[in-house]
This record gives sequence, C-alpha cells and structure tokens, in this order.
Amino acid sequence: MYGWMWRHMPGPWPLRLVIVLAVLVGVFFLLMDVVFPWVETLMPYGDVAV
Repeated sequence: MYGWMWRHMPGPWPLRLVIVLAVLVGVFFLLMDVVFPWVETLMPYGDVAV
C-alpha cells in the first residue's frame, strides 16, 4: 500500500518526502485538536479526586 502511494505521488523523492512529512504533521495536529479531546470526554477516569 505504501509503495503504491509513493509511486503515485508527484515529483522527485525530496518533494515526496516533504509531502509525506506535511501530511503526517497535519494528521498529528488533527488528532491533537479534534480526536483526542472528543475521546477524553468518553473516558471514565476523567474525574479524579485525591
């Protein structure tokens, strides 16, 4: 699957590497900003009192 994606990306390998890194950074920030806060509300151990 990754080989197929790599072969179908435009440009030489340095540009492909930049594209892959940009996509990974975008996915990271999407997870941190949207997905993880939503999942946190579903977790049972959010209200901890000592």
